[in-house]
Amino acid sequence: MNSMIIIGNSGNRRTTGLQAARARLGLPPALVLDYIDVLQGNASFSSVAQNLGQTLDEPPLLRLDAPGEHFEVERELIVLGSPDTANTHISEIDERWIRYNKSVVQPISVKMAKGLQEVKGKLYHPSQWFRGYCKLLSRLDREAAQLWNKPRWMNAPEDIAAMFDKRYTHQLLSAAGLPVPRRLAAPEAIPDYDTLRDAMAKKRIYRLFIKLAAGSGACGVIAYQVNPVTGAESAVTTIGVENYLRRPPLFYNVKKLMHYKEPQDIRRIINWVLRHGAHVEQWIPKASYQERTFDIRQLVVAGKACHSIARVSRTPITNLHLDSARMSLEGVGLTDNLQATVRQCAEQTLSVFPRSTVAGIDVLLSSGSYRPYVLDVNPFGDLLYHSHYEGHDPYEWEMRMASHSTTI
Repeated sequence: MNSMIIIGNSGNRRTTGLQAARARLGLPPALVLDYIDVLQGNASFSSVAQNLGQTLDEPPLLRLDAPGEHFEVERELIVLGSPDTANTHISEIDERWIRYNKSVVQPISVKMAKGLQEVKGKLYHPSQWFRGYCKLLSRLDREAAQLWNKPRWMNAPEDIAAMFDKRYTHQLLSAAGLPVPRRLAAPEAIPDYDTLRDAMAKKRIYRLFIKLAAGSGACGVIAYQVNPVTGAESAVTTIGVENYLRRPPLFYNVKKLMHYKEPQDIRRIINWVLRHGAHVEQWIPKASYQERTFDIRQLVVAGKACHSIARVSRTPITNLHLDSARMSLEGVGLTDNLQATVRQCAEQTLSVFPRSTVAGIDVLLSSGSYRPYVLDVNPFGDLLYHSHYEGHDPYEWEMRMASHSTTI
């Protein structure tokens, strides 16, 4: 069984990369269901299954890819996440994986969402977007279960919804006994900047990472610290702000790190992130290499750690698109034992999501002790350029594992 359906965005680097990998391995091209067509009701699993000629006993491999880098898709997900659409029994079923912010803060209506216009980098409504994405994932899960007795998901929609929510991921990993940075408090306990500062003072924690719950690619991440003596604040983030006299500020995602020191600017940004749902955790100093800090993206496929890269930066945020250096684990001086520790930690992390076979696990090694901590679980974390394992790039390796596995 070599047939495959991808739910993604045609022509982007993920879809084309996977199709190229299949061609190199002699596999037939995957059928692509575009997110925009699915969201607008112009495509479905049923329609492509008929084209594939599948029976109920022979489901194709199903892969959900990242929905980003496509404004029309973003807008349709915000539309789907609007409370206007939550009036039916089916809508209630499709909200089953929305575990926080069940009532959207300052929601926008379907009509307003449909009228959104693209502004490069603008952050529109991340909490409503995530609500819409969870509903879409649930809908796809229901449709596949109706069509095939045992759908063959690479990553099950329920797991993707869980991984995409940093609050719930932290909860699952903590319950499983995996090493994660200590969270400041439950998400509902920190609704705004003033509450955050009170909690920091009470617990004597003065350095934090504040992360937009459903953000990716460092979007909505803030490295925040307060001097306990002087009260001086510092926030390093990818969030830019445009302020206006007669209308609310515009928040946008930039491809560089901004450094804020003025309290009013920091308050405004933190309040915006917390309002849309955030995970707040202790800032753990990272291991260093030549006066730069690093963490590790470890890919795990079918239970086995494979491709890995060290992300090396002079800043506290190490995402590669922010000009961090890409290095091998040997290149940053990690011993065989430490590399094995990272691999084991990543494999144990993916095992918490039993219906998924692929994830990029971000692992921090602490400064001095080199103790591992899991920072993030990315269901779409396999876009790793110039990375090979046993002679194969990530997509080739995934397709090889899928063709040899009876469990995917």
